[in-house]
Amino acid sequence: MLKVITGTWPLFLGIMFLQVGNGMQSTLLGIRGNLEGFGTFQMSLVMAGYFVGFLFGSRLAPEMIRRVGHVRVFAALGSLLSAVVVLFPALTDPLFWGIGRIMVGFCFSGIYVTAESWLNEAAENENRGKALSLYIIMQMVGLITAQYLLVLGDPSGFILFIVPSVLISLSFAPILLSVSPTPAFSTAKPLSLKQILKISPLGCIGMFMLGGIFSAQFGMVPVYGTEVGLSIVQISTLVSMFFIAPLILQFPIGWLSDRMDRRVLIFFGALACGFGGILAVFMGHVYGFLLISALMIGGMSNPLYSLLIAYTNDFLEHDDMAAAAGGMVFINGLGAVVGPPITGWAMGVVGPSGLFMYIAFMSFAMAGYAAYRMTQRAAPVADDTDLFTMMTPTSSPMAVEFAQEVVIENAIEEQEAADAIKE
Repeated sequence: MLKVITGTWPLFLGIMFLQVGNGMQSTLLGIRGNLEGFGTFQMSLVMAGYFVGFLFGSRLAPEMIRRVGHVRVFAALGSLLSAVVVLFPALTDPLFWGIGRIMVGFCFSGIYVTAESWLNEAAENENRGKALSLYIIMQMVGLITAQYLLVLGDPSGFILFIVPSVLISLSFAPILLSVSPTPAFSTAKPLSLKQILKISPLGCIGMFMLGGIFSAQFGMVPVYGTEVGLSIVQISTLVSMFFIAPLILQFPIGWLSDRMDRRVLIFFGALACGFGGILAVFMGHVYGFLLISALMIGGMSNPLYSLLIAYTNDFLEHDDMAAAAGGMVFINGLGAVVGPPITGWAMGVVGPSGLFMYIAFMSFAMAGYAAYRMTQRAAPVADDTDLFTMMTPTSSPMAVEFAQEVVIENAIEEQEAADAIKE
């Protein structure tokens, strides 16, 4: 691990700063929108804009990099991102905020693709998995840290918007000034959505549902907090709970998934996520129960992303894993785009608890579909399945391809070790 940190610390530091900026502006907009008098459905469309931009960015960024190179794309998107964030408090209009969020999502997607290709190039076969895990951990740490910086200023002013803009600008310095060479860029041609659906119906349907769950919690929890009258400190703590739990639960869930039918874990994980939503619906007026609900939802929804990818890999040849990665991320992105508007509509109809009703409904639907799929196909033999690799729904297709390389390399090493024992 020390070797990984020594060789790529500028990238990890830059990514953490980026995620602090991302986490701050996302939560801050949810709070500021209420102060500006924006309606719940208006804010849901604003929040959905991020995922629209992210979806298109993940498709267009590779072509941009091929045309002008990593450094130019990285610097251009970073400059645009920093400028948009600082303009939010100056142009308090739902239309501009929606367009701005699309631009923010597009920029972050392109930046992630660029940074992750650098990381993939810098990592070596023996430490690639550790590098990916550390990258994901730094993302989570950045998002958690962001929530506690919100208490340093007044959300109705400019300062809290300037801070993420500055952090985003600073994040590029350690990366662009590092001596790492610019990597050659290539991505796998993705499998069609029809092909992936045929290979793994549960993987595809589950990823779509999970996209809606994650975007609802990432985009609409701050809106929920303002509507129920939580303080800034309470909202910050609530949002952070969604990211603290995955840091603890990813590894034990991953260990279990390599030793049993992954569908069972998907079923119980989705079930726990759903019960977390129900807990918030009925006991959300008690802040302590609200935090427990956030831990349950966040602790399950993030590992479910990795589980669904690992489960889909179990039915793929190694040569097809990278090709399937882009399709899986795209399916998750489609679910993420529709999540906030449906949540906003539900909150408008039944009140703030509509957020957690939506999360509960989608989670129970996923659990039900996982149970159904267990009756339609035999479970793969545990020894024949590929290894679980830690991922998050904020990852770009490049990171998922990166993770697939880790899986393939581990499988090759295991096969070579087994062959050596036989000899």
